[in-house]
Amino acid sequence: MNMTQALFGLQGKRGLVVGIANEQSIAWGCASALRAAGAQLALTWLNDKARPHVEPLAQQLGAAIAAPLDVSVPGQLEAVFEQIRQQWGGLDFVVHSIAFAPQQDLHGRVTDSSAAGFAQAMDISCHSFMRMAKLAEPLMGQGGSLMAMTYLGAEDVIADYGLMGPVKAALEASVRYLAAELGPAGIRVNAISPGPLATRAASGIAHFDRLLADAEARSPMRRLASIDDVGALCAFLAGDGARAITGGTLYVDCGYNILN
Repeated sequence: MNMTQALFGLQGKRGLVVGIANEQSIAWGCASALRAAGAQLALTWLNDKARPHVEPLAQQLGAAIAAPLDVSVPGQLEAVFEQIRQQWGGLDFVVHSIAFAPQQDLHGRVTDSSAAGFAQAMDISCHSFMRMAKLAEPLMGQGGSLMAMTYLGAEDVIADYGLMGPVKAALEASVRYLAAELGPAGIRVNAISPGPLATRAASGIAHFDRLLADAEARSPMRRLASIDDVGALCAFLAGDGARAITGGTLYVDCGYNILN
């Protein structure tokens, strides 16, 4: 293996990608790039409704493990990691690309958000990443890479992003604390911050088309990032070339973040 393959190839590495809903998902862009770089994958679908859309994609990538995962259902996350432990015995990376807030809370003012809606958004969008980190830690005896998807609304007020702003801010803070705690074990933890992308999840944000148009018109590169752009960064962070990068929020948004 030459130096380029050693630093940027993922041959022999195994990882879990959570959050694929369809071919427009950020998680799909990540899974495709990780597989193209040589990694073996474990992929999940949310529920029986999502399974017919995700299972063919898992087969397309030759996923070694494919399983249901709703992080709000007790035991499902643990079951996925137990299957990984039994089949692989270890794990090299995890990609967390899931988020949720009840529509009423997401479309309303942060001031008016309900306690129950805020708690649910935090549990699914933030605390589930901590749970994944805890379950991954004993499987990463040789170190590893944990990645979570965030958004600029975590640090700047973005119109209509609402409740997800504070939730993503908590996620980014969690990334920093996890990086500090897991660093001695060689486990790196980073947040990836894509610009606005036309995914099914993002379509739940009010006036999202307006956000897309603004980002495309004003970003320094005058275009939107794609799921393939996000996937390329994800594959880099999963590999040994990123062995000294941890605790950060890395933007892949054609420079849009420098304008806000």
